[in-house]
Amino acid sequence: MILLDTTVLSNFAHIKRLDLLRLALPEAATTRQVLAELERGVTSGHVPACNCEWLEVVRLAPAEEASLARVRLVLDDGEASCIAVALERKGIFFSDDLDARRFARRRGLCVSGTLGVFSLLVKRGHLIAAEADDCLHEMIAHGYRSPVSSLADLGI
Repeated sequence: MILLDTTVLSNFAHIKRLDLLRLALPEAATTRQVLAELERGVTSGHVPACNCEWLEVVRLAPAEEASLARVRLVLDDGEASCIAVALERKGIFFSDDLDARRFARRRGLCVSGTLGVFSLLVKRGHLIAAEADDCLHEMIAHGYRSPVSSLADLGI
C-alpha cells in the first residue's frame, strides 16, 4: 500500500498536476485525516482546490487507531495517520515532511516523496527530465523546500 500525505498532495495541487500523481501512483491511498488537512488548506487559501476522488481513502482498523494515538503525540494528524496505516499494513509512506520521514524510517518504513514521484514519472517515460524539472521549479516557486534545485542533482 502506498500512502500519500498532505505535503505531496499539496505540491502537485499547487501546480495543478494531480494527474501526474495518479499516473505515477495509480494504486495510492490516503486517509481522511490527510483529506481534512488538505481541505483546511483549500479553505484558508493556501492550497488550490483539487480533486482527489481517484485516491482510495483508507479506513483505519482498531490497531491502526491505537498506533495513530501514539504517533499523533509527535506528528500532525495527516502524517500520523499515514504512518499508522503503513506500519500495520507494511506500506510505503510518501511525504516531504522531514520530521515525518525520519520518524517513519526509524520505524522501518520505506519512505519517498515528491522527488520519488518525479523519478518514477521519468523512468516510466511519462515525462522527460526537463518537464519534471519545470514542474519541480514551479513547486519551489509555490513554497516547496526541495533538497535539490534540479532532478539532475539526483541523476534523473
